[in-house]
Amino acid sequence: MREQVWERRLTSALSGDGQEPALVLVEGDAGMGKSRLVHRLLELPRARGVARLVVTFQASGAFVVADPLGGPEPRAGGAEAASPGVRLTACQALEALLASTRPALLVVEDLHHADDDCLALLRALLREPPAPFAAVLTYRPQQLRSPGLPLGRAVDYPARLWVVRRRLEPLDEERVRWVAGESLGARRCPQEFVGRLRQRSGGVPQVVVDLVRMLRDAAERTGRECFSARDVDEAGVPVRLAELVLDRTAALPEAYRPIVWAAAVLDEPAGAGDLAAVAGFGGDTGRTALIAALEGSALRETSEGRYGFAVPLAASALYAELPGPVRERLHHRAAAMLAAREPVPWARIARHWRGGGRTEDWLRAAEHLVNEDETAVELLEKALDVGGLPPDKRGRLALTLARGAVLGRRSDGTARVLRGIVEDPALPAADRGEIRLELGLLLHHRKRRFEEGRTELRRAAHELAEAERPALAARAMAALANPFFPGASLAENVTWLERAEAAADASGDCVARTATRVCRATVLMNTGDLEAWRLVARLPRDSADRASRQQVARGLCNTANGAVYLGHYRRAAGLLSEGIELAARSGAPFLERVGRGTALFRDWLTGRWDGLAERCTGLVAEDGSASDARVVLALLALAKGDWEAVRDWLPRGVPPSPHAPCETDRADEAEAERAYESCEAPVAATAAGAHIRLLLARQDVESAAEAAASAWAWLGRKGVWVWGAELAPWVVEAHTRAGQRELARRVVAEFAAGLTGRDAPSATAALLWCRAVLAEADGEWEEARSRFQQSGAAYARLPHPYARALMAEGAGRCALLLGERAEGSAVADEAVAELIRCAGELTDLGAVWDAARVRATLRAHRPGAQRRPPGRPAYAQRMSPREGEVAELAATGLTNREIAATLYLSPRTVEQHVARAMRKLGIASRQGLAKEVARIRPTSGERDGERNGADGGDGGA
Repeated sequence: MREQVWERRLTSALSGDGQEPALVLVEGDAGMGKSRLVHRLLELPRARGVARLVVTFQASGAFVVADPLGGPEPRAGGAEAASPGVRLTACQALEALLASTRPALLVVEDLHHADDDCLALLRALLREPPAPFAAVLTYRPQQLRSPGLPLGRAVDYPARLWVVRRRLEPLDEERVRWVAGESLGARRCPQEFVGRLRQRSGGVPQVVVDLVRMLRDAAERTGRECFSARDVDEAGVPVRLAELVLDRTAALPEAYRPIVWAAAVLDEPAGAGDLAAVAGFGGDTGRTALIAALEGSALRETSEGRYGFAVPLAASALYAELPGPVRERLHHRAAAMLAAREPVPWARIARHWRGGGRTEDWLRAAEHLVNEDETAVELLEKALDVGGLPPDKRGRLALTLARGAVLGRRSDGTARVLRGIVEDPALPAADRGEIRLELGLLLHHRKRRFEEGRTELRRAAHELAEAERPALAARAMAALANPFFPGASLAENVTWLERAEAAADASGDCVARTATRVCRATVLMNTGDLEAWRLVARLPRDSADRASRQQVARGLCNTANGAVYLGHYRRAAGLLSEGIELAARSGAPFLERVGRGTALFRDWLTGRWDGLAERCTGLVAEDGSASDARVVLALLALAKGDWEAVRDWLPRGVPPSPHAPCETDRADEAEAERAYESCEAPVAATAAGAHIRLLLARQDVESAAEAAASAWAWLGRKGVWVWGAELAPWVVEAHTRAGQRELARRVVAEFAAGLTGRDAPSATAALLWCRAVLAEADGEWEEARSRFQQSGAAYARLPHPYARALMAEGAGRCALLLGERAEGSAVADEAVAELIRCAGELTDLGAVWDAARVRATLRAHRPGAQRRPPGRPAYAQRMSPREGEVAELAATGLTNREIAATLYLSPRTVEQHVARAMRKLGIASRQGLAKEVARIRPTSGERDGERNGADGGDGGA
């Protein structure tokens, strides 16, 4: 039953007028939010205006009467409430209260503590409820004297009484994410962290809140920027939860407590027989102890035939209090029990031998582990940290951890452990090379570690070649040939590719050959070579070998990404869908996330902006280093004019330190190179373009030109010119705005030369854009208009609607300038209509800042173009379009001066518009504008009216 239904029923019952009385029975364990729900009920307007009584029963048998909203003075019920010399039972005191108060709303909390007499009194009241009347009774179902009967016995409810039972459920993952994000910040809460928080807390609201508070306090001390699953594991147990589980265990007869201890040692739901075996119970004793633990709420039936703690984290609290000898014996029994299973659960056995202090048995079990789940990863890492391991055993364990670490499971400590292993001089050379290979791949895919990863891969390629393991050496070389990774030039990538192909051919290994074929297809696609499509079509998608399928999935995702940057959006969609499906089938979840990031960037390019920000933040929540999703969020924020958000979302370190190549020495170039290490090269180029545009928007032309020079020098060193599609126009714009036209011409010439013979529709359209910017800067408006129109047509074919709209703006702007030379020019009149359409298209996309700038251009060059017709009503109580435009930009966080620069207004005029908008909206502060503007944003019909000439004309340019 949905909350709004029972709230509506209760409100109706309190209204009188012959409405049916209502009873809501609310059940939930400690911390599930029963008191919060009651408080919310008491805040309802109808509940505030009636006589009400709030009673909270206590374990002692007494009760407290308090109205958390209507009265500050709680009163004790029972013998403590009687007059001097008179002793009343709790029932007699409650009866006197009900007789004197006659509440229309009765709230009873913790009903499970009420004695039989009080329950009888409440049953009698509910058999003949007054009118109007509503009651809410809360209780813990596991602590009822009679299971399923909150009032002790069945109640003869009258037919007119509406009765419903509402069970409070644990929070799902989405709600846990919301709670964590509210306190810690959504960007600091990736999916793995939220999932572990939900799993360890059991979704119990109070436990979630307590854990989040502990994590927040720890983060304030350490300055942590992003949380991980390990942070949840290391946070400890909230005091409230620890005391609850220890109290419930202590309340059991001493002879039965081992059944709860066994559950704490197993640390996962188990069957009755397993719990009894680990507890050391024989016969019916285990069954009797388990029933007692269930009745005392120390344990819970988590699923049919499985028993454990309602909150998994509770096991840690109890485990920490177990005496060492008791704990070890329980672990020994658990390991012996599991060893008899088939197949043998080695990860669980290894954990119990370790907990039991039997190191040799633990390490022997660890050799059987497969790196397929988090428990196995954690145990392998801990085993490798044990000192004194023989080199051969240490090598075998390290290889188990390393294999599959890139595409499979790994923890935050995996790279740290592997780094320590490869530096061990006693490690066999062949094993060191393979472990170093996996370490390098892992670092490459962890992002912000590209340079470190590349260093390890180079060393691995050398070690594996010397150890005569050409197949593995080919894998290392193929990774070094991947052009996505920053730092290396395209020429260096190609050199490594040729070496990888030679090594793979020499090895005869099918996986190595597939890896190099994938790499060649990736290189060719990302450089705009038509041969790439033929290679992609021939990749062995149906290979029987899982490792080969993973390589093909990687190739499909990589070439799909390259196709998106080239401008082949439709063909990229097919590759992407195929790659994600194959990645899921072959057990490569990392590639699935890569594919989703590519899809987000494609959606931005193709104008699918509805819900795009939410999809991006969702991926960032799952993978905190999702640089493509972050860049899309920055681009969306830029189009909306939310310039602070642009800075927040751009990947750290992009763009690099602004130095023109001619002014830098080798150290400066190295510093600039490292600055691009935070994300893949094509993403870094796009992010640099966004940064340059941000600086231009803020009128910081000098810094924009410096950033442009640095970014273009970086792209030149990389040598993949097709990735300049989202960068080159802003580089040229920055240089022309700074008066550096010769430098801008040099950029255009380099870009054109780099695109010669390349199949890159997006970069080709961008080249036309660059030439239009140059022509406009030279005052060649006719040529500039033609170039903008050609570029717009090219973007329309892709399609890239946002860029097409910007080209329409440029063409219209040049036409207006031409019209000023010849007053009344038909070209200028046509441009006005085009610019009005352009502003509408940008508004529909959500690019409110761009749309405002286009309308401001119209007003600056043709002040009468958007004046409202005579006879239209004045804007006395509602915002004029101009005020709404200013309010929208102010709501994004722009300052008055920044809005003024966008709209060609004076800061004083902007200040007046903001003040009038706030007055008309009834808002006292600028901070309230964002929510209110979003609520009243005009419909498409209203925008159409504005496009047809309803500007209002107040406060022109």
